[in-house]
Amino acid sequence: MTVRTAIVAPRTGRTAPAPTFAHLARLTDDTGLFEHARNATARREHGYCTDDVARGLVVTSREPAPSAEVFRLAECYLTFLTHAQDAQGAFHNRLTFHRNWTDQPALGDWWGRALWGLGTAAARCPAPWIRQEALLAFNQSAWCRATAPRSMAFAALGAAEVVRADPGNQPAIALLADAAAVIGRPGPDPGWPWPEQRLTYANAALAEALVVAGDLLDDPPILAAGLRMLAWLLNIQTRDNHLSVLPSSGWQSGGPRLRHDQQPIEVAALADACATAAAITGEETWHTGVRRSVDWFLGANDIGYAMWDPATGGGYDGLTLHGPNLNQGAESTLALISTLQHRSDSGAGDAIHLRTD
Repeated sequence: MTVRTAIVAPRTGRTAPAPTFAHLARLTDDTGLFEHARNATARREHGYCTDDVARGLVVTSREPAPSAEVFRLAECYLTFLTHAQDAQGAFHNRLTFHRNWTDQPALGDWWGRALWGLGTAAARCPAPWIRQEALLAFNQSAWCRATAPRSMAFAALGAAEVVRADPGNQPAIALLADAAAVIGRPGPDPGWPWPEQRLTYANAALAEALVVAGDLLDDPPILAAGLRMLAWLLNIQTRDNHLSVLPSSGWQSGGPRLRHDQQPIEVAALADACATAAAITGEETWHTGVRRSVDWFLGANDIGYAMWDPATGGGYDGLTLHGPNLNQGAESTLALISTLQHRSDSGAGDAIHLRTD
């Protein structure tokens, strides 16, 4: 994969833009959302995955006043997910361009993200028929249980959406409680208050899942554990008043901390978690976390380059020591959109200075 350096004009005091769905539409056909792109061009040979389609349903369902194009995307993503779902509630993940599944239904991350997308659509989409169909599909899978903490964390985020909209939904309530148990609690070491010995990907989703479970289940110890984890995660990923998120290789307790190859998904997960914590606690530190997440895409990062292309609306695939990877795949574009959806509450985008060398 070729990494090339973007030349970005300097900007000061730039206001965070509204999210655009132009590139997401470019990556979407009548089947689903293409996973990869070369620059801004979809790579059909890599096909589609439930992971990304589910995240597409999350961001399209979050829009309070969606356009006809956003509605089209939401309908496409919902149809894909219901096709990926089997009668027992598991999901396929990978579909070729020729519409052949290459795997068997299972309860991996994609199952959790599918529930996240379905739960968000069931709770937030303005179209009643989409809400109804999404809830049917959510309830069909909500009784399944994965053993991986991230799978359960993603599922819990969807369950939280359902419980907020329908506090009596028993499958969602049970899923929240079981997810909190699988994720666990941070250990006693103040230098590593995390339930795992290695931070990998979408780390803030685990903290957010505990925060929403503690809040909605009225369990203060779970809520406190999630907030403690999130505060530490935000602290260790802040450097000189900007975000410096963990690289794709992660970070092992007691091991070296690397800073190359930062992924937009880490920033998006942190933005979501901080926005949730801000809504529950009202504390300013979480608004600051959201603001820094938005600013990371605008150029307030380790090397001062914007992580999106205003001409296409696509998000760049990764931040290297030499500049952004200019490929604009689904995951990075979805991370950009989901982060910008939080911009109105953050005051983001102030005094951004971007490099031009």
